Amino acid sequence: MNNYLWSFLLLLTACKTQDALNISLIDIQGHRGCRGLLPENTSEGFIKAINLGVTTLEMDVVVSKDKKAVVSHEAYFNHEITTLPDGTYLSPDSEKEHKLYEMTHAQIMTYDVGLKPHPRFPQQQKLKAIKPLLTDVISQCDIIKREGIKNRIRYNIEIKREESGDGIFQPHLTEFVEIICNEVLLNGIEKRTTIQSFDPEILNQVNRIYPNLKTAILVENQDNLEVNLRKLNHRPAIYSPDYKLVSPELVKKCHHLKMRIIPWTVNNAEDVSYLIKLGVDGIISDYPDMVKSTLAEMKNDKS
Repeated sequence: MNNYLWSFLLLLTACKTQDALNISLIDIQGHRGCRGLLPENTSEGFIKAINLGVTTLEMDVVVSKDKKAVVSHEAYFNHEITTLPDGTYLSPDSEKEHKLYEMTHAQIMTYDVGLKPHPRFPQQQKLKAIKPLLTDVISQCDIIKREGIKNRIRYNIEIKREESGDGIFQPHLTEFVEIICNEVLLNGIEKRTTIQSFDPEILNQVNRIYPNLKTAILVENQDNLEVNLRKLNHRPAIYSPDYKLVSPELVKKCHHLKMRIIPWTVNNAEDVSYLIKLGVDGIISDYPDMVKSTLAEMKNDKS
């Protein structure tokens, strides 16, 4: 099949899908809050994302020395965002020496993750911020009233794990899953929460112990859908690939299996529009304001 014919078929599929699409049902997920606008994985960023109109807060959670669920993308302090307790910036070559699993949350709170200019997000507003506890984020975000929106905010919580890091960067598998999922249950958000991970073992363990919790498999490999699903002991609620991996065929297969497909991390309007036309069920973005305005434009174009 030549490239021109393939492009035409893609466009035809996209147009048919868009005709049947209810744009108002698209799940707008704020990646790490709204990383393009405010420091990532901070209470301030999550609150801003809610006020921008996201339907789901996407975040990452690790465990501290005192076995608390801490919101953080890495299991150590990342040099791109960290100011040390003495006011100096953390250097790249020493970041993994600052493991969160070796610190209590009280110690973690002495580091700042909002003041250092981010090299990849120059428009990000700088402010003093810490890595918060998951329970604090939930209590702060659940009380926010969203104008015109009846449903309460949803949570998409990522558990990152490499087996070689068990006991070093994070607890061993079972304990890791139990600490995070118990926090979800204790805060009463299990019906509004998805546990996502790149690690099939994490998702399989969640399904074994907490079968009522929804899961999402994150994908960045080149394996096809069937291969990735065979790694799991259950069918996840969401298939979440790198947005560059999304195709009309993949969308169709996911929907046939009654899975939602929500790609990451989509940071420009052209890609958002294209993916929505393909029929994805949500968008994870560092710029949820851009996603919201793009959807509004698409909705106006259809009316």
